[in-house]
Order: sequence, then structure tokens, then C-alpha cells
Amino acid sequence: MFKPIPVAIGLRYLRAKRRNGFISFISLASILGIALGVAVLITPLAVMSGFQREIRDRLLSMTAHATVSGAGENLHDWRHAVAVAMKDPRVAGAAPYIDVQSLLGGNRDPQGAMVRGVLPSEEPKVSVLADKMKQGRLDSLQAGEFNILLGQELALWLGVGVGDSVNVTTGNFQGTPLGAVPRAKRFKVTGLFGVGHNDIDRNLAVVHLSDLQRLLRMGDDVTGVRLKLHDMDQAWDVARDLALALHDRPYQVSDWTRENANLYQSLKMEKTVMGILLSLIIAMGAFNLVSSQVMLVTDKQADIAILRTLGLSPRGVMQVFMVQGSLIGIIGTALGVVGGVLLTLNLERILGLIEALFNVTLLPSDVYYITGLPYELEASDVVMIACVALAMSFLATLYPAWRAARTQPAEALRYE
Repeated sequence: MFKPIPVAIGLRYLRAKRRNGFISFISLASILGIALGVAVLITPLAVMSGFQREIRDRLLSMTAHATVSGAGENLHDWRHAVAVAMKDPRVAGAAPYIDVQSLLGGNRDPQGAMVRGVLPSEEPKVSVLADKMKQGRLDSLQAGEFNILLGQELALWLGVGVGDSVNVTTGNFQGTPLGAVPRAKRFKVTGLFGVGHNDIDRNLAVVHLSDLQRLLRMGDDVTGVRLKLHDMDQAWDVARDLALALHDRPYQVSDWTRENANLYQSLKMEKTVMGILLSLIIAMGAFNLVSSQVMLVTDKQADIAILRTLGLSPRGVMQVFMVQGSLIGIIGTALGVVGGVLLTLNLERILGLIEALFNVTLLPSDVYYITGLPYELEASDVVMIACVALAMSFLATLYPAWRAARTQPAEALRYE
């Protein structure tokens, strides 16, 4: 009795048992359609966010958050650069590196790969290479011994294992009496690593920094300094500030978003397109809501006429049906959010049940490098989906409510 009249009547229509049971069924179908659309949209977006996080984490476990290198030349005083970087509270670790594209020869066809020179004592500060060793140890890289660590996929393609030798041929040339020939050196394989990202496991080999310096005749120079940050989203700002602090010569700054721009843009676009397509399910529920509201307005012509004769304005009549339709949207959205969140949180159990029931493996670990289904339930995605569903539901009530407001009492009561 304390509610505004349109709200009270709208709630009454929602609770009342209608004469036409088919209208009630259509309204229930609208609620279930909106709920299903919301739940189906929450779960796939959470899974896509989980895969995106998994790819990013695995890639960045071996890739620096940011790098500072010499512009067109090697970095000479890299120790000073590391010291300056570590003074920044945003930097968790800094280490020198050398990257050179090389041709590796083993027991099968030669394979192209990136050979990276690192300091075994400093590498754990910027990557998880030591934790990803499948065979051997990171500290097996000793200066002067010319040992090498291979990604397990690269080793498979080369047909080599621990204890075998590989020939590393770089693109740097040296003069000989026979002319210019590429620099080459035979390295002994002392370990294999597996990160779970094909681009790394297939295309990366790691050697000691000083061994690569000797091979390339670089002296004490390095390619640059790799940085690991407490917050990876600040990578560009930190690298730029470090380059400005080393103002004695020009430096080239790069961060993980630039080095992997195509990958992350494609993942972001895929998630956006998937969200738009799945939103059509919510739109179908909204169309059902339009149908149920139009049928309700037709069924309630006499009630509308009586309300008009009692003094309810056309605007009030419109509000009655907007309240009733909006409540259907709110109930459907709430059920969908709860169902979508519960479905996402129990997704691995459901996946395991399906695999056990049908004796299938939906996510083979040798294909996807994962043992479960990753997901990341982001509050922003859930809120956005709920807002879209509520907006569609509200828009779906406008036409039926407007049609109800145009009802003429005399015409509606003529045959009553």
C-alpha cells in the first residue's frame, strides 16, 4: 500500500494467476531465455579470459616484461644499466642478455632458433627457466664449457638429447683465407626445458653469456637488459624511465605488449567477437519478453480501460507494464548471473564428469599443454553482461507499454 500505484499494479500482474496460461508460459520462457543467455555468456568469456591469462603467463615466464637495448649497437656498460634499473622500486629483477638468430644442427635437419646468452646466477631474477627444466639444471651452463640448454620441442626436431652435441651457426661472419664464413661452434646439450608455449619450446636455446660473447667476438658487450616488474602493466613506463636515466647514448625500449602485439590483439578481438555473438542469446530472450508483454497487454485490455476510467494516466499505464516487464528481466538476469558463476566455478568438475561418462579426453595435455580447463571470472565481465541483459530487457518493454498506454477505454469496454 506504500508503493506507487504503477509499481503495485505491475507487481500484482507478475504474481497474479492469469486467465491465459499460455501468456504465463511465454513469460516463464522469457525469464529462462534471459537467464540462459546470461549464463552462457559468462562462462565462455571466463574460459577465454583463462586461456588468455594462461598464454600470457607462460609466455612472460620466459619473456622479459621490458627490455632496454642499444639503438643500433650493443649495450656496453650493462652493469651500470642493471644498477640503475634496480634502484627503481617498480623493478623486481634485471639481468643482461644476448639474442642472436642461429642455425642449429643436430642428428636431423638443421633448425633455425634464437640462441640466448644469459648469466645463470642472474637469470632466475627475470624468468622461471630454472623451474622449467625437464632434464639437467640451469647451473650446468658454466663459462668456457660451451654447454647449451634446448627447448624440448627444439630438441625433438633436432633429434638430440642430453649429452649430445649441436652445431650453432650464427649470422655473424668472420674473415678467413677462404673468404667470409659464418661463425660456428659446437655446444654440448646439458639440459632440456619445457615452458608449455610452443614458440618458446620450439624456437629457443640458452647458453652462458660469456660463451656467446666469445663466439660473437663482442667483448663485454651485451644485446641489452631484461626487466621483470612487480606490475607488468607498467612495463612501458619503467623501460622508458630507465632509458631516460641512461641519457649518455640513445637506447631502444620495448615491452611485452609490443613484442607480442599481434597475439594479444587477436585474443582480445576473439573475446570481443565471441561476446557479441553470444549476446544474441540474450536478445532472443528479450524478443520473447516483447511477445509475452504484447500478449499480456491484449489480455488486459479491460483492466487497462478500468484503470483509465479510475483516473490512471496513459503514462501510469505505460509504467505498469514497464515495471512488470523489467521485473522479468531483472529476475532472468539474476538467475543467469548466479547460474553462470556457479557453472564457471564447477566447470572442471563438469568436464571431468563428461570425460568419465563418455570415456573421452576433451583437453589432451599433449595438445594444449594444460591438465585442466583454465578460467578467470572477471567481475567487470559479469557486471557488463548483467548491464547488457538489463538494458535489453528494459528496451523490450517500451513498445508493449507504449501500446498499452494508447488503449482507449470506450473501445476496450465495448464488448465487455
